Amino acid sequence: MAKEIAGFIKLQIKGGAANPSPPVGPALGSKGINIMEFCKQFNARTQDKAGKVLPVVITYYADKSFTFVVKTPPVAIQLLEVSKQKSGSAEPNRKKVAEITWEQVRAIAEDKMPDLNCFEIGAAMKMVAGTARSMGIAVKGEFPNC
Repeated sequence: MAKEIAGFIKLQIKGGAANPSPPVGPALGSKGINIMEFCKQFNARTQDKAGKVLPVVITYYADKSFTFVVKTPPVAIQLLEVSKQKSGSAEPNRKKVAEITWEQVRAIAEDKMPDLNCFEIGAAMKMVAGTARSMGIAVKGEFPNC
């Protein structure tokens, strides 16, 4: 018989660096989840992605047990890494902070594909390019035929 799901918690935590301090501790403690057990499991599973911000969806059950799914880093963070910027533009429509190529957009789209709600790489590339545009990062060249 399946466990009864009590709810979901969505957090963004740096890989290999989960600890009981905020935001992790209060979010899990208020639901009655064992904070240290989550931190140990999360850190063990994300050692290879240390330092990268990773979204995690925690499913907790009525008996206070939990499972979690670690997703790929957000597109905005990957774009900042590729463009070597600290943040996006305050005025993205007027002031561009960086330029990236369609090959870099394709690499990010292929990495993020399992978490996006599209089926083709071209659609994923357009989603990544839209995020770049809203951050003030220009994409050089013409959209390639996929």
